[in-house]
Amino acid sequence: MSDTHRADVLIVGSGPLGATFARKLIDAGKRVLMVEAGEQLSARPGENLKNAYIYQRDPNMFAPVIRGHLHLLSVPSSARPELAVDPSAVPEYGTNRSSARNAENPDQDPYRNIPAAAACYAVGGMATHWTCACPRHHPTMERYQGISESDWETYYGQAEEILGVSRHEFDGSMRQQLIIEALREEFSELPDGYQVQGLPLAVNRRVDNPRMVHWAGTDTVLGRLADGGEPRFTLLPHHLCTRLVRDASGSRIVSAQVRDLARSREMRVEADQYVVAAGAVLTPQLLWASGIRPPALGRYLTEHPTTFCQVTLLQELVDLAGTTQYFSRQVLGHRERFPEDELPIPVDDPDPNVWIPVTEGRPWHAQINRDSFHYGDIPPHVDGRLIVDLRWFGLVDPRPENRVTFSDTHTDVHDMPQPTFDFAYSAADGARLHSMMGEMIRAALAIGGFLPGSEPRFPTPGLPLHISGTVRMGEDPDTSVVDHNSKVWGMENLFLGGNGVIPTATACNPTLTSMALALKASERLVGGEGGD
Repeated sequence: MSDTHRADVLIVGSGPLGATFARKLIDAGKRVLMVEAGEQLSARPGENLKNAYIYQRDPNMFAPVIRGHLHLLSVPSSARPELAVDPSAVPEYGTNRSSARNAENPDQDPYRNIPAAAACYAVGGMATHWTCACPRHHPTMERYQGISESDWETYYGQAEEILGVSRHEFDGSMRQQLIIEALREEFSELPDGYQVQGLPLAVNRRVDNPRMVHWAGTDTVLGRLADGGEPRFTLLPHHLCTRLVRDASGSRIVSAQVRDLARSREMRVEADQYVVAAGAVLTPQLLWASGIRPPALGRYLTEHPTTFCQVTLLQELVDLAGTTQYFSRQVLGHRERFPEDELPIPVDDPDPNVWIPVTEGRPWHAQINRDSFHYGDIPPHVDGRLIVDLRWFGLVDPRPENRVTFSDTHTDVHDMPQPTFDFAYSAADGARLHSMMGEMIRAALAIGGFLPGSEPRFPTPGLPLHISGTVRMGEDPDTSVVDHNSKVWGMENLFLGGNGVIPTATACNPTLTSMALALKASERLVGGEGGD
């Protein structure tokens, strides 16, 4: 059974970038229909699940929540049979079916894969569990130069206001202050404005309980739309857009095919404008499935290679916490509550969130914190007050041979074209990452000693979940997918949003920049100039 729905704008994807379009379009008087393949996991659509008390009390408990919401996109299949089964059972000999099982992909070369690349099928997307890190991209080393400096300033400012970005919500952390001072002494060569400092985060400390914070999610971006009651905005969970249908000229979308996954029904959506903001892999997947296949689709893929370690704070830093006059009030209060505790650091001391920005000559950025990630758990018998995570994020040069392709034979969990990665680091990438590792080790030794089992390493590619470039912005239709206003080349009414639009090599977290680009695109979509 199929029925038809009508809206001014159809938005595919309910993450923070789709929500950015929705917010601006509703403000402009448009009727918006948003479809999302995943479930709504919170009362307010797209809330950051990390706001729960128990996860703020113990960040380690949130790590399995993150892992449980990630669906790997491409797993190389194995021909090795599983022989340890009941002899009367049908043996398994690997994947040879057209539909990928458990994301197993017979076309995936394991040596060219991004093994940890994943999607989050949920209302809110990755923002249901993201870290909320929102640095601006460096103006010369990361930022796309096809947009004017004044436009960047305008849209960055709007994005920061919507998300509530702040560098100061963890200034009250004893450990943050101690780490910043120690690392500023170690990295005294850093220029003004780029010294060690608090990490810009989309977070605000709660007024009713200052021991807790409120992490931004897609509901933050939706604003009043998340409260319900807006008749011009409709959000449909469990609805997968499978195809965009073009007119005879091929230059205009006339409808979208949408599958109601829960009821196994097909529906048709007719709209004046279409926005796809389904992630850096699923957005080009939908274009491919729709026969919209520009030369740069899926190419110029970049990600954020990382180095990682965990340290136990140096004894001298812990001693400073107990003897520095500045901390005397916190220490006294803690010792009154817990007279047998040998550590002077209060049990409710806010976790540190420290940042070393990208600077010229340092093509990477660093985060020193203790937060909820889907990797980097600590053993339960280790006192978390003494442990700090160090993550350095590097950049990868955009190259057309680094790409994600889509199969016309094999399909994924939703019967959409199976993505396959073809990705490798260049020699220049490798040299930068080697230097980046050296700097992380330098920082680690300035504040602590390595936690056994968490010595310096390069985590699995794709773990940051920051793939970019797959539907990149640019000036040439042969080397980009969208123009400066995020409109697909050759299409009258199709706009894209998300990290895939970012065309440059970057090291910083991409969400704030992607949101700035979505705000610019929204102005163009509703008839404004949209900048230059």
